[in-house]
Amino acid sequence: MDRVRIKICGLMRPQDIDMVNEVCPDIAGFILASGRRRTVTPERMREMTDRLKPEIRSAAVFLDQDIRWIADLAEGGLMDIIQLHGHEGNEEIRYLRSRTDKTVIKAFRIDTAEDIRRAEDSEADLVLLDHGAGGTGQAWDWSLLTGMKRPFILAGGLDSENVQEAVRKTQPFGVDVSSGVETDGCKDREKILRFVRAVRQC
Repeated sequence: MDRVRIKICGLMRPQDIDMVNEVCPDIAGFILASGRRRTVTPERMREMTDRLKPEIRSAAVFLDQDIRWIADLAEGGLMDIIQLHGHEGNEEIRYLRSRTDKTVIKAFRIDTAEDIRRAEDSEADLVLLDHGAGGTGQAWDWSLLTGMKRPFILAGGLDSENVQEAVRKTQPFGVDVSSGVETDGCKDREKILRFVRAVRQC
């Protein structure tokens, strides 16, 4: 297996950018889905991504929002990666492909083997496998991923204490963390450092 990619999601503050610039994950994630605790506006995301190191790709996370608006933001260069976390299907992914060349990640909630099949059938460039609506910080039954036939990003309840076990058991293309590197709802530099170190030692 190639090295495991790292995505740190839910960035909200200027100091969050300083933290990720220090450790240089592969992807920095910003929540544009409305009504979430970590939600930022496109304008706020732009301010923060302008300060990201150029080697870090930016991802914008959406949840059942107007697909044309998402394409408009992508065409305007707001993000490198579009991450869809709602009920969007292959039709919406094809529409985005007709408008932009941005990478598309589709998130799937995994509860059963049928959910795995749906993820395998997605036309997204990458799939992200989580449990629940995302951002819950809850680990889940990774054994469901046995036999997964395409590369995926693993999310859900990861932190520096369990990420090496998760990588060994599931062999993901990448890992996604948000609440697992937070203290009292804010990104924590030491937790970020420990998480990234743990992944890179895998």
